Amino acid sequence: MNPALKHFVEYALKNSLNPFFVYDGYEGLIDDKIDKASYCDVAGIINKGGTKIGSSRSRRFMQKKYRAIAKQNLDHHNIEMLVVLGGDGSFRGMDIFYKEHGVKFCGIPSTIDNDIAGTSYCLGVDTSLNIIRTAIDAIRDTASSFGRAFVIETMGRECGYLALVSALTSGAELCLIPEVPYNLEQYEESFKNQIAAGRKYFLAIVSEGIKEDVREIAQWFEEKVGIEARVTILGHMQRGGNPTVYDRLMAYKFVSHAIDGLLNEQHDSVICYNDGGFTHKSIQDVAFQKYQLDSELLCHLQDLYNV
Repeated sequence: MNPALKHFVEYALKNSLNPFFVYDGYEGLIDDKIDKASYCDVAGIINKGGTKIGSSRSRRFMQKKYRAIAKQNLDHHNIEMLVVLGGDGSFRGMDIFYKEHGVKFCGIPSTIDNDIAGTSYCLGVDTSLNIIRTAIDAIRDTASSFGRAFVIETMGRECGYLALVSALTSGAELCLIPEVPYNLEQYEESFKNQIAAGRKYFLAIVSEGIKEDVREIAQWFEEKVGIEARVTILGHMQRGGNPTVYDRLMAYKFVSHAIDGLLNEQHDSVICYNDGGFTHKSIQDVAFQKYQLDSELLCHLQDLYNV
């Protein structure tokens, strides 16, 4: 998000707007953690992971009385428009806020889970995928050296995007995601045959949203396939790290389109990226729809893993 913050300040000033930062998300709106932003606030942050202005989940913002306080704080600073970096929950909150108080906003999909409907890409996912790639490449060295199966768990909640893309791009032997039913028994004969033919190790990439614990899958490798197994849960390392060039460039584009939209009568939308282009979509088409994995990626999954 930091590259987005940097360009937000620069592009706002270029358009003769007065940029402000709201610290700690909707909690900051309620507690008036709102400060004017300048070039000095964003110098040197483009290469830093995370977000300079913080983030939070706000239960208070779900209550009308606290949204009224947030509006009073915005009025105090003469703020009329908001650019919101977040997910579908953040967008639903802004939709209510807009309907109640008329505060114009544009949402920018920002989640490594990449699970927001209406957009094929969310800010931060490329950095996360590259962190996962680096981890898998390192684990492969150990797996091949010791002749083990490694079960590697990625984040993603109920969305298997990170696991699926990581498996396809790392050459993993097994990929399990919540969107596709699976039965481990269907792999047993094939994996045993591969060992008999000379395979020394396996990489299994699984999403945290699957029905089984990763330790159970490791146990299955040992008891049914006949190979020593280890588990690696990547966890929150996937949410940090130096932003990739692609994420930095996309942050620049997302912010430019968001501010341009607000200046051109797009007052309650989310900027989405599909097929190489950006479009403004309504909250109904984004935050209230279920994300679907790319059908082409699912076809690759079926072809490679016989599911």
